[in-house]
Amino acid sequence: MFIDSIKLTINSAHGGAGCVSFRREKFVTKGGPDGGDGGRGGSVFVQISDNTDTLSAFMGKKIISASRGANGEGKRCSGKKGEDLTLYVPKGTQIINDDTDEIIVDMIDTTDKIKLLEGGKGGMGNYHFKNSRNQAPTYAQPGLDGESLNIRLELKLIANVGLVGFPNTGKSTLVSSISNARPLVADYEFTTLTPKLGVVDVGEYDSFVVADIPGIIEGASDGKGLGLEFLRHIQRTQTILFMIDLSNYRDIYEQYTTLKKELDKYSSTLSLRAYAIALSKSDALADDELDTMIKEFFSKITIEANQDTKYKFDTNYDYYVQNDEIGRIDYSLPYFIAHISSVSKANLEPLKFPLLDLVKDVKVQDEI
Repeated sequence: MFIDSIKLTINSAHGGAGCVSFRREKFVTKGGPDGGDGGRGGSVFVQISDNTDTLSAFMGKKIISASRGANGEGKRCSGKKGEDLTLYVPKGTQIINDDTDEIIVDMIDTTDKIKLLEGGKGGMGNYHFKNSRNQAPTYAQPGLDGESLNIRLELKLIANVGLVGFPNTGKSTLVSSISNARPLVADYEFTTLTPKLGVVDVGEYDSFVVADIPGIIEGASDGKGLGLEFLRHIQRTQTILFMIDLSNYRDIYEQYTTLKKELDKYSSTLSLRAYAIALSKSDALADDELDTMIKEFFSKITIEANQDTKYKFDTNYDYYVQNDEIGRIDYSLPYFIAHISSVSKANLEPLKFPLLDLVKDVKVQDEI
């Protein structure tokens, strides 16, 4: 089961109490205090695990705690340290203070254990309190309390390309066709209920990760449909591929502007992300009708689709792409516009190449 948000109360453990003890052995009179120290309570850590891609391991849990330190014993024996608690989470998980909404740690760039809560210190036994004026102390320290914290774990999938579109626009079919992912594909809306990741191999040496995000509807940023619940995953994608349905009753420009608006309302930074457009179900239109529709779309977003201007037409793969001579990506415009068909498989395989170029160009541009 895919779980991407969990609320928990985590507790580090109480330290063990020090011991009050006096040495008692045959032939040893008045052996003196020998109470040992209590063990330190267990701490709470978080670490990335490569063996999970969901937070389902925490499902049904409300409070999780480290182990308490053992009490000290006689003969100056210290108590055993409490066992630490480690939260194993998938890469991309944010640990958020649920009381203040402050991000404590973002598990994206480190493979090290991160300490969230320190365990309570164990108390000292009465051995430490002997002196010339008090040679038989009957006092030992109690262990210190652990710490408690209300947290929220939020998983934001990390992908190079995130697919965004209305329900039933062919996103899952595209992912299953170009990657190793096998999402459920059906001819009804909201087939995809959870995000899916797939690795797309391009040639022998290149690859990138694509994320299939559940369909977004108008008003998703206000909580309608499934969109709001999964829009968080788009925040971690480097680039966005808008899937526009040519056979939909909505005009393709209307679909495009609605999707852009919902992303912008959810997070203004998403509207600044590099993106491309795939016009799906192109087999539903005749070639001349398709060409006319694309040209009209270009005019509405104030782009001229000619070889001598900002966009060139790649006849090898049948898509419009920003002219390489520019040198830099114009993030305010689509990197490319391609038409594809899941039924006839038109342009599905060639689509990998401009997507890879987009991912590489964004990486280079971010480093400049």
